[in-house]
Amino acid sequence: MSASLLRRGLELLEPPGRAKAPPGLQQGRAGPRTAGAARRRKRAPEAGRNKATVKGRVVKSAIEEYHKKKPVNHLRENLRYMLKGRLVADKAVTEQVLAQNRGRKSKDQPPEKTEKKKPEGTVFTEEDFRKFEREYFGVP
Repeated sequence: MSASLLRRGLELLEPPGRAKAPPGLQQGRAGPRTAGAARRRKRAPEAGRNKATVKGRVVKSAIEEYHKKKPVNHLRENLRYMLKGRLVADKAVTEQVLAQNRGRKSKDQPPEKTEKKKPEGTVFTEEDFRKFEREYFGVP
């Protein structure tokens, strides 16, 4: 919404007995700081050096530029840093951190570990089976 539309709307809402603001406080269109005038005014060319000329330009050495941008190998420093501290956290703490970093979706959850049941061995021995066989079937 433009400022002029806003002013017109306020004039309509204004009570009829009230006078307009004094002309000194009212901002007119012909003022030097109107938004349209600032946009329409052409910028004066700035006084500075012309960048199209070669005068005053410093020639950069290609070798120096190459050495500046050459990648640095930080492997030794990183290894020293990593091997410096050998503090191992508790298993419970690491599990808690991993659980906090895991998402809430089911695909992010690890599969639950089911305990494998050991095959139950028989309580009876071979001697017990033979004894039962003799008593029940009458086999000697």
